[in-house]
Amino acid sequence: MMQRFSKDKGVILRRLPIIVMCLILLASCSKSGSSAIAGDPAATPAAKAAGAGAHGAAGAAGAAGAAARVVPVVTAPVARRDMPIYLEGLGTVTANATVTVRTVVDGPLTEVLFKEGQSIRKGGALAQVDPRPFAAQLHLAEGQLARDEALLANDKRIRDRDDELERQKLLDTQTAETQRTQVAQDEGVVRIDRANVETARLNLDYSRIVAPVDSVVGIRNIDPGNIVHAADTNGIVMLTQLDPIAVIFILPQDNLPAIAAEKARGDLTVVVFSGDGKTELARGKLTVIDNLINVNTATLRLKAMFANPSHVLWPNQFVKARLMLSVRHDALVVPAQAVQRGQQGSYVYVVGEDQTVQARPVVVELLQGDDALLASGLESGETVVIEGQNQLRPGSKVAVRKPGAENAPAGPGGVPGAPGAAGETGKHGSRGGDGGKPSAENPAAPAGLQPSAEATPAAKEPS
Repeated sequence: MMQRFSKDKGVILRRLPIIVMCLILLASCSKSGSSAIAGDPAATPAAKAAGAGAHGAAGAAGAAGAAARVVPVVTAPVARRDMPIYLEGLGTVTANATVTVRTVVDGPLTEVLFKEGQSIRKGGALAQVDPRPFAAQLHLAEGQLARDEALLANDKRIRDRDDELERQKLLDTQTAETQRTQVAQDEGVVRIDRANVETARLNLDYSRIVAPVDSVVGIRNIDPGNIVHAADTNGIVMLTQLDPIAVIFILPQDNLPAIAAEKARGDLTVVVFSGDGKTELARGKLTVIDNLINVNTATLRLKAMFANPSHVLWPNQFVKARLMLSVRHDALVVPAQAVQRGQQGSYVYVVGEDQTVQARPVVVELLQGDDALLASGLESGETVVIEGQNQLRPGSKVAVRKPGAENAPAGPGGVPGAPGAAGETGKHGSRGGDGGKPSAENPAAPAGLQPSAEATPAAKEPS
C-alpha cells in the first residue's frame, strides 16, 4: 500500500507543471474574449449579436412585434356647441288633485254611473242617491212658500188701506202701525220659506254625485243598494287628477342660490326621465321652491307642473328630474369617457394624422351627464379616443373601429388577429404578437401623463 501511494504521488508531481500551464492559458483566453466583447468598439456589435444567441434574437423580435402592434380604438371628434347646464335629482310624481268622493246627503245608493279606471270630466255623474225624499222636501218647502207669499200679499193690501184711512184721519195710528208690522213679519216668513226651498233643491242636487275635477276614477269602494252617509270614511271612490300633474324632487341645498338666481330671470324648464334615466317622459315648468330646507338631509324640495294628456306620468311613480339652469354657448365639448386621470391631472389621447396617439393634458370645467366641458387643452375638430385607452401609450399606432365592435387584437399592418412580428420563437421563446395585451413588465396605461419609456424587456430563455 505504501509503495503504491508513493508511486501515484510521483506521477502527480511530474504532471503538476503541465496542469498549472493549462489553467493559466485558459484564464488568459477567457479574459481576452471578455475584453473583445465589452471594450473593443469594432467588435462590440458582432460580439453582442453572437453572445445573445437564439434567445436574444427571440426577445428582440418580441419587442419589435409589440412596438408595431395596431390597437383598435373608438374615437370621437372635439366639437364646439351649445351645452345645457342642469341639475339632476330624484323625484316622485304627485297628483295635482286627489278627491275622496263622499255623499253629502244620507240615503240608499241607487246607481253607480262610472266604470273603474275611466277618465271623467268635471261635472260628470258618478252615482245617484235615492232622490225621492229630497224631492218631497222640495215640494213641501215650495208649498209653504206659496202660502206665505199669499198671506204677505193680503197683509200688504190691508196695510195700504189702513195707510189711506190714517191719512184721512179715519183710522188711529196704532192700528195702522200694527198692520205695517204684520207685513214685515210676513216678508220675513217668505224669506225663510225661500231659503227652505233652496235647501231642499240643494239636497236634491246633492243626491246626484258628480266629479269635482277632471280626473281618473279609481276602484269603487261601495256597491249600489248600500246606505251611504256623509260621515263614511272610505267614501264611494277615489278620483285622481292626472292632467296636469306635478313632480316633487329634491336637490342639495348648496344649489339653492343658483336656482333662485335663474328663476328670478324667468321660468325654468324641468325634464323628467324614467327611473333608469334613459327615456324622456315629459317637459314642464318649475313652479315652487319649498320654503324650508330639510335639516336632516340638507336638501331642498322643488315642485314642477307638467301637461300629461297621454298619462305617461302616474301618481307615486319614481322618476329622475333634470332642472335646466342655463345654456353655455359655443362650449368646447368631448365625451366624458375620453377624459382619463393620472398623477399629473386629467388628460386625453389625441389621434394624429399618422394614426398615432399622444397624451394631451386638459382642464375639465364641468362634467354634465355623458359630456365634459373643457376649459383648455384641445381644439375643435381634433379626434380623441373614447374606448381602448387602457392599451395605449404615447406613440401607439391605432385603428378606428365602430362602437360596440369586438376589441380584437391587431398585428402589424392593422390586421385584427394577426400574429406579431416574431410569432412563436420556439420551445422556450416568447410570442411577439400575443394578442396585443399589456404584460406586467410592459403596462400599456401611462403613469400620470407620461407613460414609461422603457422598452419591453426581452424574453429570457430558462437555463
